[in-house]
Parts: sequence; structure tokens; C-alpha cells
Amino acid sequence: MITLRKKVYGCAPAHTIYLGPGRKEFHPKKPRPGIEHYIFEAGRASVAQVSNPDAIDQGVIGNFMASRFNRQGHLAAFLPAVHESLHHKPCTRVEGACGSGGLAVSTAVNAILADLADAVLVIGVEVQNTVKAMYGADILAGAGHYSRERKNGHAFFFPNCFSIRAGAYYDKYGRERTRRAMAEWYALAIENARRNPNAQEHHNRDPNPRATGMTEPNAKAFLEHISVFDCSKVTDGASALILASEEGLKKLGVPLDRSARIVGVGHCEGDLTKDPADLTRQDTTAASAAAALGMAGISASELGLLETHDCFTISGLLSLEAVGLAEPGKAPDYVLDGRTRIDGECPTNATGGLIGFGHPTGCTGVRQVADLIQQLTGRAGDCQVKFPTGKPYAMSMNMGGNDKTVLSFVMAAD
Repeated sequence: MITLRKKVYGCAPAHTIYLGPGRKEFHPKKPRPGIEHYIFEAGRASVAQVSNPDAIDQGVIGNFMASRFNRQGHLAAFLPAVHESLHHKPCTRVEGACGSGGLAVSTAVNAILADLADAVLVIGVEVQNTVKAMYGADILAGAGHYSRERKNGHAFFFPNCFSIRAGAYYDKYGRERTRRAMAEWYALAIENARRNPNAQEHHNRDPNPRATGMTEPNAKAFLEHISVFDCSKVTDGASALILASEEGLKKLGVPLDRSARIVGVGHCEGDLTKDPADLTRQDTTAASAAAALGMAGISASELGLLETHDCFTISGLLSLEAVGLAEPGKAPDYVLDGRTRIDGECPTNATGGLIGFGHPTGCTGVRQVADLIQQLTGRAGDCQVKFPTGKPYAMSMNMGGNDKTVLSFVMAAD
């Protein structure tokens, strides 16, 4: 098993507000910040947390579709405007669909392990409330094999991909219990987001989110097997963090207790030209999670916190089975038994996940790792979980496309 050749730490986590439908500040007909605003806000908030920004050697930015949502490419060249210390230093933009943020984190890890940098600023960003929903769905379809799948695909392409997965899961394991678990997943996402002031659903005051989550799917209005409440919303936002070696932390002036160490990485790719072999299983996610856990030398039972890529409630359930917390077909029981609650056996998506916090597509993987850092350093505010004895690890899983690009990270307080 490959292991990290030296210690890599994460520090200085920062988030913008995740703006979109659901936030009081959002109005679709009023001017809103551009993509550079989010890059600068998150990046500068991260850099402000270190004593010596000049120690930052490189920058990496993760983004999916700025060239279409914002008519803006060349995002790496925005990083020197985040802080002058990055002027004339290497900066890179990476893309892996909804896994772009995780890919940015992985790229920074690799730079440190290759001795090319001791400290790397990582930013994830997406601004996608710039087009109507139907056009946005077409843009996001670029995360699939567009020439093969899009022409005959549903108007809401990716929601339909996971509606099909949900239907297959119902057929194999039972619809009623699965629908109740999906509604519970939605309700927990809303409840956790209410504790998170940056979350898109922070202002959600639905008195009965479980009943809302049970809204019956309507194929004539949307999709056959999921409702709009099973979907993450369209989000504008950015998150940032800094990765560093031990020497890098010292150069930055960051105390060890304000950082968390990456102890496992799993980066796996599926074949974009092929449909899922089993609609009820996210096999690339499973491979990525196994690689990260294996590198860390732990089992899923030692996780005290999990961040999953719940772009849809069904993908949340499938991720629990992929990581090994629940056996195939048993994820609904795991959720309905309260094990994913913030005070449960393995708190999951404690800040709201993609459904509650929001899903600026190319940013999410950075947000997840930033959340792990905040949790492991005890700085997660009202969303803070308690890590029991024997469960000191936290894990994130960031998925691009229909289980094609997946980045998993295991972290621990050093």
C-alpha cells in the first residue's frame, strides 16, 4: 500500500456565503457578485489566517465550467490578485467536473510530496446562477459523456441520472423504506445547515422538513423517482485552505493545533464512455474510499465524521455503502436509526452537505476538506461534532460526474 512520504497538513479554512435560491440575500433579478469576487473573498480570508503569506509557494484553483457559466477562463491568473506573495509563482487551474475541488486538493498534496512546494493555497469556486435552469442543466451535462449521452438524455440530465439510480435501488431493496431514508437525509441536511451561517439553506424555516422530503416524485413535472427536494441546489460560492509540510507550517507561522493532517488519499477514475455497471453501487467512490482508508491504515468504523458527496439524497445513501458503513441495501436503516445525525455513531455532513450547505460544483471538494480542518481543530462553531475515543478520524468523499472522478481524504488531528 502506498503511503504519504511525509506529513501534509491543512490549515486556514475559509468559506464565502453559499449564495443561491434559499438565501435571503439572493434575488435572481438583481446584480450579484462575479466569480473573481468569490475567489478573492475566500482566498484572502484564508491567507489572513497565516502570519507569513510570503511562505506560500504555489496556488491551485478548482473549477468546473467558468468558461460557460461566466465566460471566464484563465482562472489561475486570478490567484496573484488574492495576495501579492503569489505574483510570479506557479499557479494552476484543475477540472474534474464536480470533483474539481478534490482534484485541487490532491494537486496541492502532490506538489508538497514532490518537494516542489512547502505551502500551497487551494481555492475552489463556482458561480452558476448566471443562466436559466434548463441552460444550466445542459452545461452541467458536460460532466457526462456529452456526445454519447446528452442528445437523447433528459432535459434535467444529471438529476435524471440519479433518478434512474434511485429507481434501481427501489426495485432491488424496497421503495417505501428508501424514500423515508431519503426524506430523513434531506431533513438532517436542512437541520445542520440551520446551524451553519454560510449555508445556502441556513434561512430555511420549514417546520416539517421530513414531510417535505417525502414529497412524491412527479415525472410530468420533474422526474420519475426523485423530487426537487432530493437534489442539491444551484449555488454560487468559494472555499479556500492552505496545505503545508511540517516546514511549511513553521514558515507560515501556523501552530500545529490550528491544523489537521492528511493521512489518506484516494483518487480514482471511472470510464466516462461507459454506463454504471451496477446502478445501485458507486464503485468508483468505493474504490476511492478504500484507497484513502487503506493509506491511513484504518477502517470505516474508526471515522468520527464523514463528509459525503450528496448531490442527491440517493447518492448520500450510496456513499454510506461505498465507504463501508452500511452493507448493500442497508443504508436506509443506517440513516433511519439516527447513525448519521450530528450526535450519532458517525456524524455525516455536519454543516449541511451539498443539499444543505450548497453545491458550487467545482468548489465542493475544497469545502469538504476545509470543513474537516475546522472540525478536527474544534473550530466548527454550532456544527462541531464530538470525536469519541477510538474514532479520531474524519473523511471526505468528493465525486465528479456519475461516479467517474472521485477524491477521498482521511484526516486527523496530529
